[in-house]
This record gives sequence, structure tokens and C-alpha cells, in this order.
Amino acid sequence: MPEKDLRTDMDLIEACLGGNQDSFTELVNRYKNLVYSIILRQTRDTEEANDLAQDVFLKVYRNLKSYTPAFKFSTWVMRITGNHIIDQHRKKKAETVPFEPHMAEGAGMATEASPESLYLRREQTERINRIIADLPEMYRVPVVLYHQQDKSYQEISDIIDEPLSKVKNRIFRGRKLLKEMLTART
Repeated sequence: MPEKDLRTDMDLIEACLGGNQDSFTELVNRYKNLVYSIILRQTRDTEEANDLAQDVFLKVYRNLKSYTPAFKFSTWVMRITGNHIIDQHRKKKAETVPFEPHMAEGAGMATEASPESLYLRREQTERINRIIADLPEMYRVPVVLYHQQDKSYQEISDIIDEPLSKVKNRIFRGRKLLKEMLTART
């Protein structure tokens, strides 16, 4: 059984900045599942999630010099991931959904979801994701981990390196703030 790498993220970052590529590979291995799962939940497309995850790690690599150890590395990586997803959503927003006026209501076959309802649902999801992206990071990260990544309070506590009570409080306050922001933007 191989021995687990006991080096801290900061040890790996310093080694990577010193030219050791294997250290960056170890960082990728530590965070690839987290990054991929966050992206997959947003895109629901495995191919796109793979491409975006690679893009995220390229950004992480290029910006590694700007990482400050005042924040946990996993939080920094998740922030880059979230920002990259938002950028991709903005680029896609330019795409339009074709409207077919020749289809009269009730003229087609009955379907579970009409193109209009699918579009409205997607718009609502994008709206919520934009509002989540506007939450302060201290609330956004725990809310996303809990509600979109299905992480337990304890897992979130471990990821963001904060006490369990603080995690629960931030999720509660994040939900409250999210509700206020959703209400204000209607």
C-alpha cells in the first residue's frame, strides 16, 4: 500500500514554484475530484466538465505565485473554479434559444416539458447561480458545498478549515442572504 503524501498544500506550492512539476501534479490529484464535481453540477455535461476542469488547473498553475496562505488553498481553488464557471455562463449567455412561432399551443404532441418551460427553468437556474456567485465568499463556499456538492457540515468544516459551528452559521446566514437577494431581484 503506497504511503500517503504527508506534505501540506503549502509545501507542494513552494516546491512547484521552485520548479518541481510533480508537486503540481500532486495538487491536481488532491483537488481534481472537487473541481470536477463542482463544474459537473453546474454544466451537467461530462465532456464540458473535463475541459473546464483542465482550464481551471491551468489558471491555478498560472496564478500560483499570487496565492496567499492567509486563505486555505482549497478555498482559493474553488473560487477560481466558481469564477471560471461564471465566465463560461456569460459566454454562453450570448447564445439564443430559437423561438418557433409556428407551433401553436396544444398543436403538438403532449410532452413532459415544453421547450418554453425548459428554457424558463434554465433561466431560473442561471439566475440563481448568478445570485449565488454574488454572495460573499465566506457564505458562498459553504452554501455551494452543502447544497450543490452534498457535503456534510463536517466535510465542509474540513475543506474550509473552520469550526463546525462557524460552518453551520455561515450556511444559515448564506441561505438567509440568498433569499433576500432573490426577493430583491424579482
